[in-house]
Amino acid sequence: MESKILYLSDLKFNLETWKRELRFHFNEMDTFQEKLEEIAERDYQHKSMKEIEVFQNRIMLEQAAISKLMHRCKSKMKNVNKADYAEDIDGRLQTEQSTLRDDMRNYIKLHYDLKEDMMNYFLEWL
Repeated sequence: MESKILYLSDLKFNLETWKRELRFHFNEMDTFQEKLEEIAERDYQHKSMKEIEVFQNRIMLEQAAISKLMHRCKSKMKNVNKADYAEDIDGRLQTEQSTLRDDMRNYIKLHYDLKEDMMNYFLEWL
């Protein structure tokens, strides 16, 4: 039972950390959207507009992915809170944890790829 309590405590920590990170990234995408709008308002003779549209689409996709991951974290937290502490750690909780962890890793990699692309674009146009 003690090992299950520790496992669930660690799992809750991971979920809360991921939720904070996802909220931060969602807000960061809003900030990037504002910068893109600032560039669009400047007169660059439409040279920057195609890339702005691409980035805006990527931001929308990113925010949709964040929402889905946030929902999965919340759902997982509900399962953790309902867990029976008297039972052994079952494979289901561990399997769900590892798929969510893998999806978070992939998301974070893609997020930082997008962020790097956007920062390079901002350096060019701001």
